[in-house]
Amino acid sequence: MGKRKRQGKRVAFRQNRQQPGRRKDWTRRDQADPAVEDAAVWETVRAKGELSRKRTVAERAQPASPGDGSAFLRGTVIAVRGQFVEVDAGGRTWMCTVRRVLRTKLIEGRHPVVAGDQVRFAPAPESTIGQAVIEEVLPRRTTLHRSEGRRFHVIAANVEQVVIVSSIREPMIKPHLIDRYLVAVHAGGPVGLVCLNKVDLDKDGEADEILERYRRIGYGAVATSVPSGQGVEELRGILKDKITMLVGQSGVGKSSLINAIQPDLNLKVAHVSIATEKGRHTTTTAVWYGLAMGGAIIDTPGIRALDVAMVPLNELEAHFVEFVDRIPHCKYPNCVHIHEDGCAVKAAVEAGEIDVSRYESYVELFMDRSERQQQRR
Repeated sequence: MGKRKRQGKRVAFRQNRQQPGRRKDWTRRDQADPAVEDAAVWETVRAKGELSRKRTVAERAQPASPGDGSAFLRGTVIAVRGQFVEVDAGGRTWMCTVRRVLRTKLIEGRHPVVAGDQVRFAPAPESTIGQAVIEEVLPRRTTLHRSEGRRFHVIAANVEQVVIVSSIREPMIKPHLIDRYLVAVHAGGPVGLVCLNKVDLDKDGEADEILERYRRIGYGAVATSVPSGQGVEELRGILKDKITMLVGQSGVGKSSLINAIQPDLNLKVAHVSIATEKGRHTTTTAVWYGLAMGGAIIDTPGIRALDVAMVPLNELEAHFVEFVDRIPHCKYPNCVHIHEDGCAVKAAVEAGEIDVSRYESYVELFMDRSERQQQRR
């Protein structure tokens, strides 16, 4: 393929807008000196023509920016794959790139654009990569973050609810991970729900006790099993006409549940290792799927740990919803609910009003965040 020719045009040099750093009127100064021959007699300026007063610049394609954005198309980001962003607009999928100035503006995030974002974009010139260029990311109503080092990674945006999927077995349930997800969801704005999957493997009746723990504090909770069909219709009703994100460990059955709800999606699934009880990643990026019954669902890659560093340490207590009404009754205004006497939260735990497991999740998360905060100083 031959090199693409770059179009150019001749433009005038910009005039200097600042005074010179020092005066250079050597001629006048010499004329004032009688010992110097009159230089003005011999000084000449030869015109060089218009070409000497212009320079050549390359012309680049400019974004179609009418000012009010009326010429832009609007769509929903359905996936980010490397340098390309898939955007759905009226049923058509566009392969877009992100304008460099927008990437620079949003550099604090790992990705300037994520699944669920509402964007404005313009068709790209034929000579450029991709079918269109994203010019603007509209304000996000809700987000779900995770921390990666010193940066916060937005997993998805503009979702109405987040279903935290865990399995009772294969892999083994991690209640503390569910609680971390609930903190992240509460901080980001969406509604949080708990889905306990693979309940056909629950031989001890543990699932009901765990789900009731969350129902008591106001969270929606559902038990599901894809092989038996238990809870699938209930989950379908929860998802109908809502923008929902599914999160959880690898192998808990997120993609299997989506297939059970809408089989024609035929998402790839994988078995859990019997030896390690760890799932393998079948979803590698957050992907938006429209649902035939109305609404949409975002399937996300599984993660085994979640750092909620986006939540300030002194605000962590506010994201444990059962703590909120009791915090004003603590003896000390700066009570962290761990070692102080006269703590209303600890008293509620001892009285059985706050679940011990939930309190342990708070203490574990507080100590982890406190340690990380000290390491970063």
